[in-house]
Amino acid sequence: MLIVTTNDVPGQRIVRTLGLVRGITVRSRNVISDAIGGFQSMLGGRVRAYVKLAEASRAEAYDELVEHARGMGANAVVAMRYEANEIMEGVTEVLAYGTAVVVEPD
Repeated sequence: MLIVTTNDVPGQRIVRTLGLVRGITVRSRNVISDAIGGFQSMLGGRVRAYVKLAEASRAEAYDELVEHARGMGANAVVAMRYEANEIMEGVTEVLAYGTAVVVEPD
């Protein structure tokens, strides 16, 4: 599955547009990552506990996006984006979305 953030794919042409696809996950922090993250934030710099959580959330949303696109018969997704929203304190929704398409070589 080819995933791009652009509206087209160099060397390929879009032969069919299938529609919007998305992958969603909702994650919460836990007591251990909060303690580690709180300590790391006092020291300044990169807060690895939260980076790990953010990366896992994005990967899960991305995987669901790919699954959704495959289910529609796509071989590519264009204009892919991520969005994150805090639902409540410590609970975040991560959304990956784009347009499912079928591409062929030029």
